[in-house]
Amino acid sequence: MAGHSKWAQIKRQKAAADFKKGAIFSKISREIHVAVREGGPNPEANLRLRMALERAKREGMPNDTIERAIAKASGAGADAENYETVIYEGYGPGGVAVLAVALTDNRNRTASEVRHAFSRHNGTLGETGCVAWQFETVGQIVISAEGVDPDEVALLAIDAGATDVETENGEIIITSDPSELGDVTERLKEAGLTIQAAEIQRVPQASVDVEGSQAQATLKLLEALEDLDDVQAVYTNANFPAEVTGAA
Repeated sequence: MAGHSKWAQIKRQKAAADFKKGAIFSKISREIHVAVREGGPNPEANLRLRMALERAKREGMPNDTIERAIAKASGAGADAENYETVIYEGYGPGGVAVLAVALTDNRNRTASEVRHAFSRHNGTLGETGCVAWQFETVGQIVISAEGVDPDEVALLAIDAGATDVETENGEIIITSDPSELGDVTERLKEAGLTIQAAEIQRVPQASVDVEGSQAQATLKLLEALEDLDDVQAVYTNANFPAEVTGAA
């Protein structure tokens, strides 16, 4: 099992307390757009779209906003938006690995914004391939441990095709092969479990502990990258101590 950091949990905690829903909806709309362009508007036949729609519902995105995003992506012509996935790699304070996944219609603009975020927060934007090898792509499902038996959930998840189950800080984190994410999620939902998150993630194969000022500086860099309109997800191998998980 690859190592993991607390960054993903920190993001979920902040999202739950964050009222910047407009920015979240914008990122989800962009993901829906790309998913429809790549695999069509039918979520039953398009796993990426199905996952995007599930996230939209969890975040409380209005149905009419979701429908507009799908309709817009289904259109054609010269005015149709075209996004491409670009992965930016670099180093945070103290040399921790940072990876940012963007959906952009303007590489130059996005690269400039990402580079500025790195340099402003004591990081360095690196070359392609400099840190990506340190991460493993997996499917990851998160369920609250409150009111459920973690052992029973683990057995159900493994039977559904999961490869690993961990319980940490009140969350049950279920890992699967990316291709099995949709099926495992559906099996868990059919069992009556409430899914907090179900996404393709990049988890570090080994984590690097950060503390004190380095931890705070690293968090500021990650949050600055997350706040960029074009950036969909940010990953790191930094492992944060409990006392800073609620810090900004």
